[in-house]
Amino acid sequence: MCGLVGYLSGNAGHINASELLVKMGQAISHRGPDDSGVWFDAEAGVGMFHRRLSILDLSPAGHQPMVSCDGRYVLVFNGEIYNHLKIREELGAKLQWRGHSDTETLLAGFSVWGIESTVKKAVGMFAVAVWDRQTRTLTLGRDRLGEKPLYYGWQGDTLLFGSELKGLKAHPSFRAQIDRNSLALLMRYNYIPAPYSIYQGIQKLLPGALLTVSLEVRDNQPQRYWDLKKVVVNGLERRFSGSPDDAVEVLEGLLKNSIAGQMLSDVPLGAFLSGGIDSSTIVALMQMQSNSPVRTFTIGFNEEQYNEAGYAKKVARYLGTNHTELYVSSQEAREVIPQLPALYCEPFSDSSQIPTFLVSHLAHQHVKVSLSGDAGDELFCGYNRYAEAQELWRKLSNLPVGLRKVLARGITSLPPHVWDSLFGPIQRLLPEGLAHAKMGDKLHKGAAMMSSQTPAELYRLLVSQWSLTSGLVIGAVEPPTVWTDTAQQPHAEHFIQDIMSVDMLTYLPDDILCKVDRAAMGASLETRVPFLDHRLVEFVWQLPLDYKQHKGISKWLLRQILYKHVPRELIERPKMGFGVPIDVWLRGPLRAWAEELLSESRLRREGYLNPYPVRRQWAMHLSGKNSCQYHLWNVLMFQAWLENNK
Repeated sequence: MCGLVGYLSGNAGHINASELLVKMGQAISHRGPDDSGVWFDAEAGVGMFHRRLSILDLSPAGHQPMVSCDGRYVLVFNGEIYNHLKIREELGAKLQWRGHSDTETLLAGFSVWGIESTVKKAVGMFAVAVWDRQTRTLTLGRDRLGEKPLYYGWQGDTLLFGSELKGLKAHPSFRAQIDRNSLALLMRYNYIPAPYSIYQGIQKLLPGALLTVSLEVRDNQPQRYWDLKKVVVNGLERRFSGSPDDAVEVLEGLLKNSIAGQMLSDVPLGAFLSGGIDSSTIVALMQMQSNSPVRTFTIGFNEEQYNEAGYAKKVARYLGTNHTELYVSSQEAREVIPQLPALYCEPFSDSSQIPTFLVSHLAHQHVKVSLSGDAGDELFCGYNRYAEAQELWRKLSNLPVGLRKVLARGITSLPPHVWDSLFGPIQRLLPEGLAHAKMGDKLHKGAAMMSSQTPAELYRLLVSQWSLTSGLVIGAVEPPTVWTDTAQQPHAEHFIQDIMSVDMLTYLPDDILCKVDRAAMGASLETRVPFLDHRLVEFVWQLPLDYKQHKGISKWLLRQILYKHVPRELIERPKMGFGVPIDVWLRGPLRAWAEELLSESRLRREGYLNPYPVRRQWAMHLSGKNSCQYHLWNVLMFQAWLENNK
């Protein structure tokens, strides 16, 4: 796990390349505190800088940027290639190796097979930038599921690229122009979906893609070497024909192999443990393959509804891990908030970013690598909202489309505040489940769902927070994404498979994996995700939905594996999110901070957000009639980020 940054420029002759690259690299020093390196070719106009978090081959033989033995390729690489020793075997014994790093393995593969063929052989998480001295081309690449970040974009005659926007911003060609359309996406989803970024002209490279450019050919488009959409379609066409017991056996074998590969490390290694199904399965199979107790880490909170530490402790005790738990006060958790705008290089507002950083910081005090149970929900149908969306779609489907559209038009003919005033006098007469302080917003959201033509469209509206119709972002036109472009969606045979695939294409890489990468790297900790071995993902998409959601039980197949190693009574409990009491904090200790960021005069002066809907939500939240914390957290994280990036 490291960080990379660089440029390709047709106007690089007048700059001090070494000094500039060091400046760009210092901006991402947290990603690699162990070593750094610079390489540039003044004639070609290309420069690269690397920050190293040493995990494999701690010797100078693992130093980057690294040049291939034949001198053709120069590589900066962030991530880990778990099967690199097998790739070395395939390359043959004739090669003379300088060390045992996976960076050197990749370079040897590039020389023998080419870049794309080598990347296709690689099992791992990675972002790479490769300069080909022979063709004078730069290739950028990202792992299949999007574990490692990579930003890029032309700024004038200069292509900038790097692990985080901080590094790009240090280059004099960078133009920090906020993209209002991307801001609208942030307000809807609490993250900015790829390929967009918060800045105009800067994109995120899509997962599973390679992009090759040169000063002569700048407009090439990224090409997929692995496509999740095709994986889903192929998996549904080539359905697994075995029994549930067969599926358990195959899945457990794949998961064991993935974990064994990801336990490869020359430094201390551990795992996050919440006591839930996903992390407990990972830890159980780690401990099964370890000769000594696995180090496990859990953050606890005094607020019972947010605390999983007790469950994790019981699982750790049963498995015999070397367990560390740390109870964090609300004050300690809130102290993380001022760090968030710097930690996340573009605005990001999933509030579980706070406990994720805390547990990463805890783990960093003992290990340099930690495995996690992320992606279990997306792969094995774990989110409660999947069943909720399915039931909602079932009910709506019973109504003719024409009638739904008429009802929707009738509701939206009145603005939300009018509905609020109409229902205000009768709020106390309504049943508890129907009474709502923001009845107008609820009705408008329901009206939008009534008009949904597809399950994915309904699901998008269900998970949306702010919408464009709110008039929140001034001058914005929401751009197309996987959520809205049906051509990018796999179109599975079942509603839930549809929305699971959309989550894996969007929410997983752009929210979950982004959150973990930035939080962990902010603590100089490498995280690994065994569920995202692409061979395991390809198998899971061949499985019938009934093996994942069976008779109302989510993650059924994964549970069968876990029950072999941990008694079910230690696991069975209602699903708990990894969160903090943002709603209470905003009415209490964070109120003054929020009021300053949300002030009407400030919003008008900055000119990005319409003050009326923001102030309306803030008043609603403070009244206690309704919790608007997630809507407000989106705005607050943008406002805090904006202040930090003036």
